[in-house]
Amino acid sequence: MADIFRNQVIYQKKISQMKKALITGITGQDGSYLTELLLEKGYEVHGIIRRSSTINTTRIDHLYYNNPQYRDSKFFMYYGDVVDTSSLHRILEKTEPDEIYNLAAQSHVKISFEIPDYTAQVDALGTLRFLDAIRETGLGKQTKFYQASTSELYGKAVESPQSEKTPFYPRSPYAVSKLFAYWSVVNYREAYNIFACNGILFNHESPRRGENFVTRKITKSAAEIVLGIKEKLILGNLNANRDWGYAPEYCEGMWQILQHEQPEDFILATGETHTVREFCEEAFDCLGIGIEWHGKNENERGVIKSIDKNKIVELGDSLNNSNHNKNDHKAFKSGSDNNGAFINKEFLLQRISDLNEGMEIINVGAEYFRPAEVDYLIGDYSKARKQLGWQPKVKFNELVRIMVGTDLQMQFGKNLIPHNGAKVESPNS
Repeated sequence: MADIFRNQVIYQKKISQMKKALITGITGQDGSYLTELLLEKGYEVHGIIRRSSTINTTRIDHLYYNNPQYRDSKFFMYYGDVVDTSSLHRILEKTEPDEIYNLAAQSHVKISFEIPDYTAQVDALGTLRFLDAIRETGLGKQTKFYQASTSELYGKAVESPQSEKTPFYPRSPYAVSKLFAYWSVVNYREAYNIFACNGILFNHESPRRGENFVTRKITKSAAEIVLGIKEKLILGNLNANRDWGYAPEYCEGMWQILQHEQPEDFILATGETHTVREFCEEAFDCLGIGIEWHGKNENERGVIKSIDKNKIVELGDSLNNSNHNKNDHKAFKSGSDNNGAFINKEFLLQRISDLNEGMEIINVGAEYFRPAEVDYLIGDYSKARKQLGWQPKVKFNELVRIMVGTDLQMQFGKNLIPHNGAKVESPNS
């Protein structure tokens, strides 16, 4: 009996010492990686999800619905929305979190031109509502607040690389809304002494990136083209330069920002930049396809210059022989066991044989250009390196290879799944 009582006391002490985190945007790319990270660090995680008639929890199902270790003991979810002040108050009073990560946003820059009012309601005023709810509920002295800011603040950048001291020049309703949120964080930090920080994160990608974002659109389409599922990839501005990093590393950086002694704003970036055109070339190169470009501007097109069958076979073998992105496959299972499928070498060679040199596989579409373009972004993360000890590890070519490899397996699993040696008709046949 004494042992049972002692164990209960120890358990209650652990519970009382367990940090609590509240995450908005938990069903997105960053939200899912951050949830995994915090659970691994022993946090109790609370997430806010928007009510929807369609299932939108795919990226976290492996942590919640399919994981009794966490569900309703370390991982909890609530319906709410950053445009609904009452839900923010209710959830804050219920959870009393130690840390808040505000990742919720309408985050597609091009779409923000089409729905500017909604973008401002979520990205600008949503942040203000949250900060004021922290103040009004009396949590300002115990709760730390992280705001997901963006390199789009720099827009028509006045200097390169961009640092925390570079003037802002936003070029979209999304960026303007995020600028309002940025200064709201600074204001509440200075006016009410809330531990509130902005993480100015440059582009960060992964296999969990939404399919309407350019990087994932490229890697998914490249896999589909090689497998004969799709004929062409249509893109906008091929000349846009972006600083692309690996999302899980940036989520680690978010956590490090809130562990810093003082509330400050930090840039997370890689310090190198690549064009959308380069991203295309790297993605297709992973699959053994060399690209050359013809034409200019809206008339530019990418055609197959060379085909290296050995390269795609090597990629398939490496995926089959490794535990490639195990959690990413889990995050996209949605009840199916096909994601991360075994890649049949003979079938892969059959499919790539349908491609020919000179075949046009990339087009430029005027509808994908923004009304106001952002041409060149590259971040200076030296402050984060010096004060937080944070720095990126995954290089550009490795990032692209991770995304292409995962998309190849996922498309193979969802659409094809041939048995050993069997000939399977293409979905387009």
